[in-house]
Amino acid sequence: MKNIKKILAVIMASAMVFSLAACGSKDDSDTSSSSDDSATTDEAAGKDEVFLIGGIGPLTGAAASYGTSVKQGAQIAIDEINAAGGVTVGDTTYTFQLEFADDEASEEKSPQAYNSLMDKGIDVLMGCVTSGASIAISDLTYADGILQISPSGSAEDVIANDNAFRICFSDPEQGTAMADYAVNDLGLKNIAVVYNASDEYSTGIQAAFEEEVADLGGTIVASEAFNNGDVDFNTQLTKIKGTDADAIYVPAYYQDATYITKQAKDMGIDVQFLGSDGWDGVLGTVTDESTVEGCIFTSPFCASVDQENVVAFVEAYEAAYDATPDQFAADGYDVVYTFKAAMEQAGSIDDADMIAAMTEITVAGLTGDEITFDASGAPVKEVKFVTVKDGGYEYAE
Repeated sequence: MKNIKKILAVIMASAMVFSLAACGSKDDSDTSSSSDDSATTDEAAGKDEVFLIGGIGPLTGAAASYGTSVKQGAQIAIDEINAAGGVTVGDTTYTFQLEFADDEASEEKSPQAYNSLMDKGIDVLMGCVTSGASIAISDLTYADGILQISPSGSAEDVIANDNAFRICFSDPEQGTAMADYAVNDLGLKNIAVVYNASDEYSTGIQAAFEEEVADLGGTIVASEAFNNGDVDFNTQLTKIKGTDADAIYVPAYYQDATYITKQAKDMGIDVQFLGSDGWDGVLGTVTDESTVEGCIFTSPFCASVDQENVVAFVEAYEAAYDATPDQFAADGYDVVYTFKAAMEQAGSIDDADMIAAMTEITVAGLTGDEITFDASGAPVKEVKFVTVKDGGYEYAE
């Protein structure tokens, strides 16, 4: 199916070129969100065979920060690889190019985004960025046999099919890890939870966290749900205020964390806030940084770490985008290098060969020093914890 779509895409492109030449006109507008971020990629693409990476994630909407970060982090990796001479497989050298489609973090729109990329002849897929959107295309990518690596889709079902892998932690993995850290390292025993009941990401983490806290002898003093789009959390926080909670765990995205921490402060709730990796970027949305000062969330990456590859990445990212990269940018970067490793290990760009090679590779990444992949498609790497301190991020002790 993938090859057929590629052939059709080439035929359609050829027909368009012929038609434009015959009319003697050209429309210079470009409505795609592809790799015009970098002249390096475009120049290199004309010299060698192009290996087209498709990406899907939110570039607009409430979760746009995640998709933008993934896209930009991936572009940094692509520019590095192309500048170093590309990827040689057999007798052919390939330069990478990125074609990124906006799905608005929507389960309804991600299949449309995926089909549009397939029509453009992508070789592999980076995506989706969010769990629900990724699950929505999982059977489509499986039917096409394309290698799919999600940078940050952490729900278990994201990698249910054999062609699908992810670079991030799973929901249960980070929920369990945070429970262990909270009870054993921080000494927290009475913990309240506020979670999004309408989101697979949030509920997957919440369930694992609550189970592990109980197994460790801790107590979940309240478990309060909300739904997508909610901005008033006073009901949930009022119930929690009436308990003896010494911490509140919010396995949700940074937008929700922004509202919850602000409203908690307004109500005089002064406890330890804990979060999931969706909190990364929260300093960009709060109006009062003190509301999240001291919070701790799971993350595989921290831009302030004095580590050679991290420093180089941060410098390149800041120079290109005038922004500090978050873990989603690092996830996108690591996905690109994972594609490179799979191509080199397979000695082929055939999807079946690259998929088979995924469990044979080790990637020296930003989100793990030696990332490997197990048979389920999950990465094998350490869960880390980041805290907000003095208006910045750093690894928690």
